[in-house]
Amino acid sequence: MAVVTMKSLLESGVHFGHQVKRWDPRMKKYIFAERNGIHIIDLQKTIGAIKDSYEAVRKIVAGGKSVLFVGTKKQAQQAVQKEAERCGMFYVNNRWLGGMLTNFSTIKKSLQRLKKIEKMEVDGTFENLTKKEVAGLLKEKEKLTKNLGGIKEMKELPGALFIIDTHKEQIAVAEAHRMGIPIVAVVDTNCNPEGIDYPIPGNDDAIRAISLFTSIIANAVVEANNEEGLKIIESLTDDEEVVTDASTKKDDEEIDDYSNYTPAEEKKDAAADDGDDEDLAEKFNK
Repeated sequence: MAVVTMKSLLESGVHFGHQVKRWDPRMKKYIFAERNGIHIIDLQKTIGAIKDSYEAVRKIVAGGKSVLFVGTKKQAQQAVQKEAERCGMFYVNNRWLGGMLTNFSTIKKSLQRLKKIEKMEVDGTFENLTKKEVAGLLKEKEKLTKNLGGIKEMKELPGALFIIDTHKEQIAVAEAHRMGIPIVAVVDTNCNPEGIDYPIPGNDDAIRAISLFTSIIANAVVEANNEEGLKIIESLTDDEEVVTDASTKKDDEEIDDYSNYTPAEEKKDAAADDGDDEDLAEKFNK
């Protein structure tokens, strides 16, 4: 099955770039033409870039690493959260805090603080505090959740970053470079593709285009996880029996296969069962 089709790219408006006057000359090799003052992106190169990015993400996740989805612009927030949660990965969709990668030890302290407040909320600690103290803690929790909720369970640096709009997320790009973390990113005609390990030329402003790119990367994560699950099942020894719904169903069919019964045979078996019940009752009565 194809990772993406030309039709889906066209329908999502992936080929629309920015105004000519806002372009970055380093994107020239990805631009197909100019129409009405707007650059048109070469979708043939976009498809090739998507396939390379898909394979790279699949290998990273198969190797046991995580992917951090990053998109803080309004058009990307919902898609980034939805797709990251669908594939079980981490995300940042409100604000990129400086040092989120380069100073991760400090970020971990904030995550521990968030978990502590959440624990206090359910273990009855709030009942022993004043209303003012509770209000302060809830306000702190809301702020931490807004900025760090998507990486609450992230215990180590991710294996890769998937970024929507590198022009807006320049700090995230710089931190990933410094930490040696590969970057998969959607780059529009106003972005700099240099320094991006897997640039995907495309529209990073349209909601449909963003949703399409994000779902493709999420699919790569899901595929890698499915492959890992299959490997675990295949590695089980012959002594270990894996019981599935399919195997149970097959056993049931072998024990009670009534699919080819005729009404006469069903009647005969029913009469025989009734006879057995009568014999048993007579035995007990004696």
